[in-house]
Amino acid sequence: MKTFKGGFHMPDNKALTADISVEAMPLVPDYYVSLSQHIGKPAQPVVNAGDEVVEGQLIAKASSFVSANIHSPVCGEIVGVEKRKNAQGVTVDTIHIKSNGKQDKVTLPPLSDPTAQQIVERVAEAGIVGLGGAGFPTAVKLQPQDPVDTLIINAAECEPYLNCDNRLMIERTDEFLAGVRLLAKAIGVTDIYIGIEANKPQAYQALLARSGVIGNSKQELQNKQPGDIVVVLLKTKYPQGAEKTLIKACVNREVPVGGLPAAVGCIVDNVATAYAVWDAVVNGRPLTRRIMTVSGRGIQTPKNLEVAIGTPVGTIVEFCGGIADNTVKIVSGGPMMGFSLSDTDLCTTKTDSGLLALTDKEASTVLPTPCINCGRCASVCPMKLMPMYIDFYATCGDTDNAVKYGALNCFECGTCAYVCPAKRPIVQSVRLTKMKMKEKK
Repeated sequence: MKTFKGGFHMPDNKALTADISVEAMPLVPDYYVSLSQHIGKPAQPVVNAGDEVVEGQLIAKASSFVSANIHSPVCGEIVGVEKRKNAQGVTVDTIHIKSNGKQDKVTLPPLSDPTAQQIVERVAEAGIVGLGGAGFPTAVKLQPQDPVDTLIINAAECEPYLNCDNRLMIERTDEFLAGVRLLAKAIGVTDIYIGIEANKPQAYQALLARSGVIGNSKQELQNKQPGDIVVVLLKTKYPQGAEKTLIKACVNREVPVGGLPAAVGCIVDNVATAYAVWDAVVNGRPLTRRIMTVSGRGIQTPKNLEVAIGTPVGTIVEFCGGIADNTVKIVSGGPMMGFSLSDTDLCTTKTDSGLLALTDKEASTVLPTPCINCGRCASVCPMKLMPMYIDFYATCGDTDNAVKYGALNCFECGTCAYVCPAKRPIVQSVRLTKMKMKEKK
């Protein structure tokens, strides 16, 4: 098994939903579709209050090169554009759609044997973004400034509890692999790797059972044919699924500080992104829904759900039987890099891979105490930073020194905060530093 230096293994708690098939979330009365659910500029609405829309219809257009189209997740009437808070607590423009319960759909023309440029254009038209959490517009990623020779699919899904990518690979294996090949065609590479952690044996075996897919043993690599997809078995360790650690484990290349994967000839995409590309190219379906895991011991009935973008969190919780009395946190995303929600009056976006209800035995509510200088945070940091100093200087308002010790190079995996015996909010210190630097600029 391949891996990287640093990080650690924690209880993954994936057994709660690992064997539960994906289920479609029923329609709800109201949907709230954010115009800022991707990296870059918010999309610009192209509909007005009172307009009737159908599922798949364009309702907001990308406003710049780094932006993404947004399509209606359901049939219904546009109520208007409202100000609503997102999971990070930021107020954003949101299109409110009142569902009418109809099942009508509009799709793009399916593409047969598309060229690389046609794939890129379709990905942009369908509003596909990175579905692993970052939300970077995929069409932009498929047009790198640096020469690339390798595509790596991130199937590690190293966040505890989450199984959405795992179930997608098990239940829709052929469609996922077809999406991977479309991505490779779009960027013009034949070296393709899928990095998957060892705690997903069913998905691992499903991939290897397909033709043109091989393992990463020496013998198999010696017999590798151009275009073969190499499945790299990764050690179960957090944060194995981070771009830089994944590249190091799969192809032994190190992305320079401040650099992107393309700087070392790699493009990294997520499992769900590859599937969305297949769906957009082959079926002409824009990105209007995604698979997410609803889990945690605070959820009465954990599920893997296919959810329409803009579904209110409260309706998802209700569909899964509600939450237990000893639930202390509701988290959007995974427990390490996700965001604790102030309430359930929020709505899903393209990047929401999970919704967790964590009990008092799963989530710490202990208040932080002063740093004891134990150095544990530095020993596990996959980026080899000094998190204790970043936290110290950020807390006392010295942004320049927080940057000096690597705040801008941190990808906020939360490893440092997890191992900290003083329960210091180190990730929040990093985010504060980044926000202050943006303000300076």
